Amino acid sequence: MDFFGTIMFPFKWLVSIIMVGFHDGLSFIGLPAANGWTWTLSIIGLVLVIRAALIPVFVKQIKAQRGMQLLQPDLKKLQTKYKGKTDQLSRQAMAQEQMALYKKHGTNPFSACLPMLIQMPFFFALFQVLSGISTAKNAGEGIGALSHEQVVQFDQSSIFGAPLSASLLHGGVPGTEVAVWTLSIIMILAMTASQFITQKQIMAKNMSEEAMASPFMRQQKMMLYILPLVFGIGGINFPIGVLIYWTTTNLWTMGQQFFVIRRMPTPGSPAAKALEERRAAKGLPPLLGGKKNANAAADAAAEAEAAAAAAAELRAQRVQPQRKNRKKK
Repeated sequence: MDFFGTIMFPFKWLVSIIMVGFHDGLSFIGLPAANGWTWTLSIIGLVLVIRAALIPVFVKQIKAQRGMQLLQPDLKKLQTKYKGKTDQLSRQAMAQEQMALYKKHGTNPFSACLPMLIQMPFFFALFQVLSGISTAKNAGEGIGALSHEQVVQFDQSSIFGAPLSASLLHGGVPGTEVAVWTLSIIMILAMTASQFITQKQIMAKNMSEEAMASPFMRQQKMMLYILPLVFGIGGINFPIGVLIYWTTTNLWTMGQQFFVIRRMPTPGSPAAKALEERRAAKGLPPLLGGKKNANAAADAAAEAEAAAAAAAELRAQRVQPQRKNRKKK
């Protein structure tokens, strides 16, 4: 076993154990063991378990993203401060001050990618399990927690006439090529579209004006198009089962982001303004941040009104003439 295989070994076992657990449970309630939909639901169950376990990481990601947005004005000032300075001491000083800003706001540029990075070992493990089904069947072996009998069942299972272990580049058994190509293309499009929409809704609704104008935003815009393109191109080699996994996890992310953006938006973002408008329409008080802003605005208006009144009063007062002392006759 090579180094990469040694690292992936525990992940392959964990992925296969979860799949087998869902498959046995679905078979127990009456679904056919060799049916493609039984294995498809097992893959979806794998997604639910992994994403539910990642909810605490997702919460940290949201906090980190908001921290990145809040530090953008300070980061812009720092970049202006060191603009045009290319000497080594200036670069080191800028890097140190930048790290201090990240520490102050409790964030870093890589926090937004944390859930995806944690998912990648499970994704590669599932890819290895599903792409090795045919080889394991011919060798009379199992894969991870999958017994040889379950490997044969999975190899024979299909949905809409397309085997779950087949991919766009490897059409499966003769006679299923058209079904494999059609389903693979549909799943690749769904996978890339869901990933694009998820990132787009964050940028369009959950970022403040300062964050939208920051250099960090330009990087985000690049990733908006690069990541779906990478997964779309790589999808031609993914087994249909892996495409089901990644599309399902993208849909989970999209729904999760929609809930967070609607209920807990970033302060100053279009989503935050829309939330305040919905609360005002229902007669509800503004949220804590909105209440503070409203109170501050009211106090400022009251002070301005008092100052204007005082100035008007001073202008209205007449200067009283002073009586001159007359000489006594």
